[in-house]
Formats: sequence, structure tokens, C-alpha cells
Amino acid sequence: MSDYVERDYERTAPVAGPSRLLPGTRIEIVRDVQPPCRFAHVLFDFDGTLSLIREGWPQVMVPMMVEMLQQTGTHESAAELHRLAHDFVMELTGKQTIYQMIRLAEEIHKRGGTPREPVEYKQMYHDRLMERIRSRREALRTGRVPPEDMVVPGAFGLLRRLRERCIALYLASGTDEQYVNEEARLLGLDAYFGDHIYGAIADYRSFSKAKVIERILQTNRVPGERLLGFGDGYVEIQNIKAVGGLAVGVASDEANRSGNPDPWKRERLIGVGADIVIPDFRESDALLNWLWNAGPAAA
Repeated sequence: MSDYVERDYERTAPVAGPSRLLPGTRIEIVRDVQPPCRFAHVLFDFDGTLSLIREGWPQVMVPMMVEMLQQTGTHESAAELHRLAHDFVMELTGKQTIYQMIRLAEEIHKRGGTPREPVEYKQMYHDRLMERIRSRREALRTGRVPPEDMVVPGAFGLLRRLRERCIALYLASGTDEQYVNEEARLLGLDAYFGDHIYGAIADYRSFSKAKVIERILQTNRVPGERLLGFGDGYVEIQNIKAVGGLAVGVASDEANRSGNPDPWKRERLIGVGADIVIPDFRESDALLNWLWNAGPAAA
């Protein structure tokens, strides 16, 4: 696993048959797999899967990239550069942030510019993002806004139900670990994950969600079939499926919390093998009942 490299997005899952909804819910069963009688470990992504603190981050990253690209003297219009940056930013969403900055440096070089180190662009982006979300973080810190208002709906209910089942919970994010820990504390999510919170580190090649999964399975000596994972990004879905786990894609509508699945996320998650797709966690009772008790034959 030391040579593991996060791949760019590619639709890899075979075309599944017609999906179906669990009766009376928006829980979409994409692939009729038989869950084990009991999962032992559950992995969650962070931003967009649980936390909404950073909702709207592309509106910070893409304009910054357009600004950097314009400095090369390219004759492309702002609109053309915006489309370019938006496309590759979204294509790489799910990987660590540094990969998007590596791509920015490559695009600058293509246009005859002299790019900075990707880590410098990452810091620039992060500084701008922190300015955008400063009021959200402060509102959580002071208690003006309850954590429930800044998580994917139903998240706390699901986490409580999993903890009641004595399931070990893990959090893995492509966001820098220090900020994942801080924002998890602001949301009160650290109470559920304890020391099992993992994020990107300076040596980005030394961290991946796949490595977190490998550690979970090896340390606990359990097969991948006993791993359940939730994520709104393609990387964690691929990683969970690669070890034989069951993957729940969270096609969250981050901006509106509407309860409807985000169509772009849904297609992307299905394309890399998500077994189930949900818009949020409001129907977690029905989901957990299906996973632990019903299964395809009794659904």
C-alpha cells in the first residue's frame, strides 16, 4: 500500500440493473448485495458527507485559479478559464486538495507561466476559504448556531444509532488533519470518532483513505466484507469497494439541504460502484434496518 496513488475519477463500475427505492423512502438500492449479518466498522468521509461548514468551497477555489491563470498572459477569456478550472476542480473532487493545486500548476506551465509550488496555491486557497467560512466557525464556537444546522441532515441520529450498536466509527478526509479535527470538535463529532479522525498531512503521498482502510482491517483483523462506508466523493467509495466493503454514496444537496439527491453526485457515485445512494441521513432507521436485518431478499 506504500505505493498507492489516488486515481483521477473514471467511471469504473459495470452498468447496474434498474435501481429501486426502499418502500416509502428515498434510499436507492443500486446493487442488490447481501449485507453481512453485522458490520464491525464504519468509515465516514467528512466534508459533504457529514460537515457542511465548507459548503460552497468551489466558489473560492475556481475564481482563485482563474486569477492565477490570467497572470500567465493567456488570451483565453475569463469565462473560458472558469470553465477549464471548474471542470478539473470538480473532476478531482474527492482527492486531497493538493492534487487540484498540482493540476493548477500544470495548467499555468502549459500557458508559459512559472508556477509556484502547489503547496503555496493550497495555502492561498485555504486562507481565502477560511475568510469565507469564518462566520460559520465563529457561530458554532459561540453557540449562536447549533451543530445540527451545519451537518448533513440526520447525521447525528445515524451516528447515535451506530454507537448504540457498539460499532467502531472512523473519519477520513482529504482536508488537512488539523482542520478536520478542529471542525469535528466545533460540530461535536469528535464525541463519536474519538482518536479515529484522519486527514491529509504535509507529505500527501503518505496519506490516503485507502491506507486508513487498510489500517482498520489489519489492526482489527477483520475482512473487508465487514466494513461499511459512507461518502459523497468517489475516492472513498472506490476504496471501500476495493476491499469488498459495502459503500453508501451520500449525494448530499449541501447548499439547500433539500432532502433530494444531488444529480451530479448521484451519477458520479454510482459510476464508481456505490451499492446504495442516499440524499442525507434523515431515513437512517430504514437504512440500518435494511442493512442489519432485511437485506435484498426481504426488502
